[in-house]
Amino acid sequence: MARRLRIGLVAGEVSGDQLGAALIHAIRERYPDAVFEGVAGARMREAGCTALSDIEPLSVMGLAEVLGRLPALLALRRRLRRHFIANPPDVFVGIDAPDFNLVLEAGLRHAGIPVVHWVSPSVWAWRQYRVRKIRRSVDLMLTLFPFEEHFYRQQGIDAVCTGHPLADEIPVDNAPAVAQAALGLEGGQRYVALLPGSRRSEVDRLLPVFLETARRCRQVAGDLAFLIPAASSALYRRCQAILAEFTRGSDFPVSLVDGRARTVMQAADAVLLASGTATLECLLVGRPMLVAYRLHPLSYPLVKRLLKTPYVSLPNHLLGRMQVPEYLQQDATPARLAEGLLALLQDPERSAAQLAPFAAVHRDLKRDAAGRAAHSILKRAGFD
Repeated sequence: MARRLRIGLVAGEVSGDQLGAALIHAIRERYPDAVFEGVAGARMREAGCTALSDIEPLSVMGLAEVLGRLPALLALRRRLRRHFIANPPDVFVGIDAPDFNLVLEAGLRHAGIPVVHWVSPSVWAWRQYRVRKIRRSVDLMLTLFPFEEHFYRQQGIDAVCTGHPLADEIPVDNAPAVAQAALGLEGGQRYVALLPGSRRSEVDRLLPVFLETARRCRQVAGDLAFLIPAASSALYRRCQAILAEFTRGSDFPVSLVDGRARTVMQAADAVLLASGTATLECLLVGRPMLVAYRLHPLSYPLVKRLLKTPYVSLPNHLLGRMQVPEYLQQDATPARLAEGLLALLQDPERSAAQLAPFAAVHRDLKRDAAGRAAHSILKRAGFD
């Protein structure tokens, strides 16, 4: 009787859940009875992964923010290590969440379990000392971007670039009218998408700033309406509370959408968003954008000291220049963001110049990422 494939997975936050689900579907095309278990979000569970824990505890960013959850995170990692060593999978795949996964992966690899990590931590940008930990922790690093594969091979670490699943999913043509109809939006006005992040801490810090930015833009351009996609039900409720306070006694034109961030971006004339995977999605959708980010005041000086590149957003990393405006920490103010957003909305040539190189990046990243990842993982598991 043929051996049944078993794969351990640990994903962090919404983007990791999306990657994990795509990977499960790709592997099940070849091994329909494969068993998956680990830390999973809604999409991975729908794809058939047995959840030993939800991804929510891992969806935290910033040094100060992690400290508050550290005991629970350490307990979860110990529990997962015991579970996978007692029930060894054919291969373990850590998806993103490097600060959590790399230590877990080192323990599992030491126990003889093949380890693959998908989504490189940004060691090329900051905290480059982590390369040593990665070398001890993984048998194979799967990267989303070509420059990352080159970086790891220079460091003597086996790596394969899969491309990015979003580039496979998102079509080249993304007409706003189609997305607006899907969301039931009225015509005859312009829409701005506000994406304050997929973590509670990001929403708390950025959504009030984004809303005040929107108010200032509306005072100049009265045909603007605003859309906010909430990444989860918990964040939807949090956004509702912040919106209720902001719009009290007014009829400010802002709509909160349950999920569907990509559709919201497709429906928009411009996008104001937090730095993260959403900036890549916005590039692939082909919408002009402004990127903003604020960390906890205690976290920012430490992060800034460790940063090794001049950019924080993925579009600028991929293009090697400041193609997309970035507003960080004290620069992420409503006044400055409104000025930048209105410049995009009122100057079609400026918007077109920002969008010009996006199509070439899309083509380069379109490589059947989930299929490539599945092939490499199955090979490490001895099933290919």
